[in-house]
Amino acid sequence: MRLARLVLFILLACAPLVVMAEPGLKAVTSSSNPDGSTSYSVTLRILLLMTALTFLPSAVMMMTSFARIVIVLSILRQALGTPQTPSTQIIIGLGLFLTLFVMAPVLDKTYNQALKPYLDDKISGEQALERAQAPFRTFMLSQTRQSDLALFSGLAGKKPAAAPEKVPFTTLIPAFITSELKTAFQIGFLIFIPFVVIDLVVASVLMSMGMMMLSPMLISLPFKLMLFVLVDGWAMIVRTLAASFAV
Repeated sequence: MRLARLVLFILLACAPLVVMAEPGLKAVTSSSNPDGSTSYSVTLRILLLMTALTFLPSAVMMMTSFARIVIVLSILRQALGTPQTPSTQIIIGLGLFLTLFVMAPVLDKTYNQALKPYLDDKISGEQALERAQAPFRTFMLSQTRQSDLALFSGLAGKKPAAAPEKVPFTTLIPAFITSELKTAFQIGFLIFIPFVVIDLVVASVLMSMGMMMLSPMLISLPFKLMLFVLVDGWAMIVRTLAASFAV
């Protein structure tokens, strides 16, 4: 009963605003330009922008180097034997800044070719969107295996595209993510090997000494940390990740 009264009160309070509103005022309008393009009202542009922003996290994860970097850093944390250090927040933050570093050339091209001309009213929104796709398409194609492209083209029932610029994003994005997962696990495998060797050596020594009740992970952790620090592991990992995206 109280809820019904509250709803009725809100409707009565908003009624004068509706009556006082200027008739004929349209929040969503569109008009045709002399060149054949269509211009939309500011309200509609803001609505489209806010809708596009909801897809931004997915685009960052699925269309950039973020996935590979975060997976490799997570595998490194497991290989060190410190599942809580560095924390997930630190790994995500480091992954974001490394992604900005790796994607800087792509973002620069997107800004110069699409965003800047659009802000200067030199091109339309459709042209800006089409130009913005080109740098990301080039980047993803350079990191995508042809076998993955053929896989998703076959699953979609389509023939492989004759030219790279003809590959649809509905095929390119899942193929790119599949290739990124493969590459990330390959790098993670190479990172894991030296730490597994240390674990095996420590476990063998403890077994030979009859110290079966002592956890090998507890003894091997300082040695793995010492090895990682001596070889300047963080710089090596970052260098390897950045170099893995070189075309």
